Amino acid sequence: MAMLAGDGRQVLILPEGYQRFVGRDAQRMNIMAARVVAETVRTTLGPMGMDKMLVDEMGDVVVTNDGVTILEEMDIEHPAAKMVVEVAKTQEDEVGDGTTTAVVLAGELLHKAEDLLQQDIHPTVIARGFRMAVEKAEEILDEIAEEIDPDDEEMLKKIAKTAMTGKGVEKARDHLAELVVKAVKQVAEEEDGKIVIDTDHIKLEKKEGGGLEDTELVHGMVIDKERVHPGMPRRVENAKIALLNCPIEVKETETDAEIRITDPEQLQAFVEEEERMLKEMVDKIAETGANVVFCQKGIDDLAQHYLAKKGILAVRRVKKSDMQKLARATGGRIVTNIDDLSEEDLGEAEVVEERKVAGDKMIFVEGCKDPKAVTILIRGGTEHVVDEAERAIEDAIGVVAAALEDGKVVAGGGAPEIEVARQLRDYADKVEGREQLAVEAFADALEIIPRTLAENSGLDPIDVLVQLRAKHEEGEVTAGVDVYDGEIKDMMKEGVVEPLRVKTQALASATEAAEMILRIDDVIAARELSKEEEEEEEESGSSTEF
Repeated sequence: MAMLAGDGRQVLILPEGYQRFVGRDAQRMNIMAARVVAETVRTTLGPMGMDKMLVDEMGDVVVTNDGVTILEEMDIEHPAAKMVVEVAKTQEDEVGDGTTTAVVLAGELLHKAEDLLQQDIHPTVIARGFRMAVEKAEEILDEIAEEIDPDDEEMLKKIAKTAMTGKGVEKARDHLAELVVKAVKQVAEEEDGKIVIDTDHIKLEKKEGGGLEDTELVHGMVIDKERVHPGMPRRVENAKIALLNCPIEVKETETDAEIRITDPEQLQAFVEEEERMLKEMVDKIAETGANVVFCQKGIDDLAQHYLAKKGILAVRRVKKSDMQKLARATGGRIVTNIDDLSEEDLGEAEVVEERKVAGDKMIFVEGCKDPKAVTILIRGGTEHVVDEAERAIEDAIGVVAAALEDGKVVAGGGAPEIEVARQLRDYADKVEGREQLAVEAFADALEIIPRTLAENSGLDPIDVLVQLRAKHEEGEVTAGVDVYDGEIKDMMKEGVVEPLRVKTQALASATEAAEMILRIDDVIAARELSKEEEEEEEESGSSTEF
């Protein structure tokens, strides 16, 4: 890129091969890229949303309705589009559901901002108006949200079912919702009078075979491993479980060492000493009363034989994350040295059993007293069904956890968006300056959610919006669209419920991304060379700087 100096000389600032978009061109290009991303996932929103099939260069197929999965699997290059993908990732990390909502909102906010830019309203003014609008919107949402009782399992099931609707698990929705609520409540803990839930303590284990209805909740752990020795018991009742983070093997020397053996007796003594050490290790484990061993490292073949003789069921090379979950589930303690293992370190379970699931052997640790880690074993007819069920269950776990932690929910079906938009328009009248137009644009943008729900369900979006606005003007705060029959109904009564956090987080991250994209007025990018150009550059012995 070159510029002319005052005396007419050319000043080179950027090397050749760079592209630069300035001012309105940059804004238009970025807004277009972000809107294309939003349009891609828009058709997946709601119970009637369609799915996407994504095929990567290796030929691996993903069929999904989940916004963040679609965007992560897509090979997105445009920098502004990547910023919108970040919105989905943030939503996924914070709540687990509402990723499509957040992205569609970001796209629509930018669409409305473009109209304002054409009226010569400065991007900073639009950004300031959006910020005022989102603060007010969060206040409104907090006011219209309803408090829930943590013990109200029916309400929690409704929240789980709402998150799973439209994600390919409809026929088993009731069953899965029940499992999710039980699992989340099981791992919930109270700290300083507040409920705290770490969803990582719910392990999702997938196995094809059976149907979605065969999905089960294990009050303990399912480990995708098998016994190390066929002579070990397949089932151990009243299990006392040792959790070891050290190998049951004879230690190798730290440095390179050479052992010179000069006669057969020495060799025999060396082998016997190794055997004695392994036997001693196994004896120490058995002395504590342990009848099950989970080892994070390896177990020597001879040690396996000794463990089998003692009637101990052992599993080796268990993942670190699974070891930690086993400790939480069984109440055991992970020990790094066999010499330190004592009876107090052992975990407990009613049954530890090796079972065959879909042709593969797995270890079930069941009947733990008060497990603070549990497993949902997901079953389904095909690999794609199981994968999509896992994504649906992850979303449901996220929303149930958010509802329990915050204790506040709002109606679904586009009801909160219409209500917030209505109140924002009243608020806009009180805003002075050009920011008023941005607040109104924000209110209009919110209506993309009920509009999309209607479109994806084959309903007339204009009719639906008109009816919704009329109901909300009459004071029906929870009136939303029933996508199955096209009528406007009370979403709370219909059981379409979402945690408040889904909505506030979607609004916050969508607005922040839109603001950031709006404020960019210059895009300077290194142009990628085509294959022919690269070859020409190599032949001429020069290359473009990036």
